Amino acid sequence: METNIDLQKINSPADIRNMDENELKSLAAALRRPLLDKLSAHGGHVGPNLGMIEAIIALHYVFNTPDDKIVFDVSHQTYPHKMITGRMAAFTDPNHYDDVTGYTNPRESEYDLFSLGHTSSAIALASGIAKARDLRGGKENVVAVIGDGSLSGGVAFEGLDYGATLGTNFIVVVNDNDMSIAENHGGIYADLRLLRNTNGTADNNLFRAMGYAYRYVHYGNDIPSLIKMFRSVKDIDHPVVVHINTMKGMGLPVAEAHKERFHYSAPFDLKTGASLSSPAAATEPEDYADIFANHLLMRMKERPELVAITAGTPGSIGFGPGRRKEAGRQFVDVGIAEQQAVAMASGLAKGGARPVVGIVSTFLQRAYDQFSQDIALNRQPATFVVFYGSMFGMNDETHLGFFDLGLLSNIPDLLVLTPTCKEEFLAMLRWSEDQTKQPVVIRVPGGEVRSDSSIKITDDYSQPDYEIVREGSRVALIGVGTFLPTMKEAAELLSTNGLDPMVINPREVSQLDKTTLDQLRNFDVIVTAEDGIIDGGYGQKVASYFGDAKVKVINLGLPKQFRNRYNAAELQHECNLTPEQIAELVQKALK
Repeated sequence: METNIDLQKINSPADIRNMDENELKSLAAALRRPLLDKLSAHGGHVGPNLGMIEAIIALHYVFNTPDDKIVFDVSHQTYPHKMITGRMAAFTDPNHYDDVTGYTNPRESEYDLFSLGHTSSAIALASGIAKARDLRGGKENVVAVIGDGSLSGGVAFEGLDYGATLGTNFIVVVNDNDMSIAENHGGIYADLRLLRNTNGTADNNLFRAMGYAYRYVHYGNDIPSLIKMFRSVKDIDHPVVVHINTMKGMGLPVAEAHKERFHYSAPFDLKTGASLSSPAAATEPEDYADIFANHLLMRMKERPELVAITAGTPGSIGFGPGRRKEAGRQFVDVGIAEQQAVAMASGLAKGGARPVVGIVSTFLQRAYDQFSQDIALNRQPATFVVFYGSMFGMNDETHLGFFDLGLLSNIPDLLVLTPTCKEEFLAMLRWSEDQTKQPVVIRVPGGEVRSDSSIKITDDYSQPDYEIVREGSRVALIGVGTFLPTMKEAAELLSTNGLDPMVINPREVSQLDKTTLDQLRNFDVIVTAEDGIIDGGYGQKVASYFGDAKVKVINLGLPKQFRNRYNAAELQHECNLTPEQIAELVQKALK
């Protein structure tokens, strides 16, 4: 659509509220152009944002934001929202592409109510805002915008359940594009599909059953239809669900055709969709997700009771559409429902199956109670493989992966293994799949895949048994997982100065190998390095054990902080985690 909309004159939603519907359609086209330019050059969430442009325009056009409150669930769908709420330059000027985060952020704008990068919580959050409004006698509209894929999360059901009882203005917009990151999974989606196919008239209606009024917009990318519907529920005096049927990837043919591939993308060619940042397929480096998936597919053929589980992130654990098809019923996607994934794994183990859950570090914290109660307390022999649990993984403040070691290693009877390389990862994985005595977490190393044929493989990882990879005296360097190679390099640097450091691979962080540690009591310095926060981490356990000894213990790791869009190399240097800095710390301690 041809347009003469000057995007630089749009600084707030007030600047679009005098437009007529044709101008708003032109605005949608005008927003889509620079959004596509940024996404293709910079990377980001493609499909979710392209599908929400019209709905976000209509929401801000009808509702008097920021006085009316909009809570966006899975806020990676809010790039268009940011564009019309004073942050246009971050999408039109390449020099400012990194001025904003990829998610809603109250530090950026009063139009962003929460920092949200996970999912399923918008309805619960909005119900609190609505209750606070009612307590103080306010009259503003409260709107929760949630994607259909997010409805599988337990807190979404809890929010819906309570929200229906408010008895006052409470508007839930369900953005239904029949997709999560990949395809949706769960019984609720049959209900949504039936509603779409019957233009919202089916008798089976979860929302009505829960006590909501219900409205449906079949063409959820049509601005006039959206405006008419939002006007009809504005200032409503009771809870209502507005169900809109949108197209994920709207306006980019390759994203419309390949919705899973373009949920998120690195820089790509706008015409072909080909990646601009990945090397040729023949030279692509190994990836732990592919190693994991290929291993499980091989083992599934040997063991029909082996089942892989994901909570809505199959691509992150190496199971693209082809591998999912190959695995058949031995692959289970429970949707965005980590609590279900972990609890189901406990039930599978109890029933005689061999569950292996691939889970992204930043999302596992939502199932902390299930790890503690359903898995560890019951000592169910399930395997959990944690991806992106590293300072070298995702770096948005909403998606940090380096809190998991402290969280999981302090749960009783939960064995947390920290492989250092491909060979050790596969050995631990195979051992865990075969043993039947306890639950096991295997934390995938951060950074690129390393191969080390010299690493010692054992036939039993259940008991603490540290590997001394380099004999030495006076100085001991203990490298957890990702940081064992760093400790090896530091040892080589120290050896050039006449020292002979011992290097230790602890293999796990949930138990201490006191027999090996006792050999270090007469050492001068012990340094621990871990790919996680120091507080509550492995190093502090070691330091506590040596509390009555003369040896000096130095713990290296990350501070207990939320970091946003950090540079991993800079953070490593800041935390004294380079080989050169570790060697220097040792020399200073010895002096």
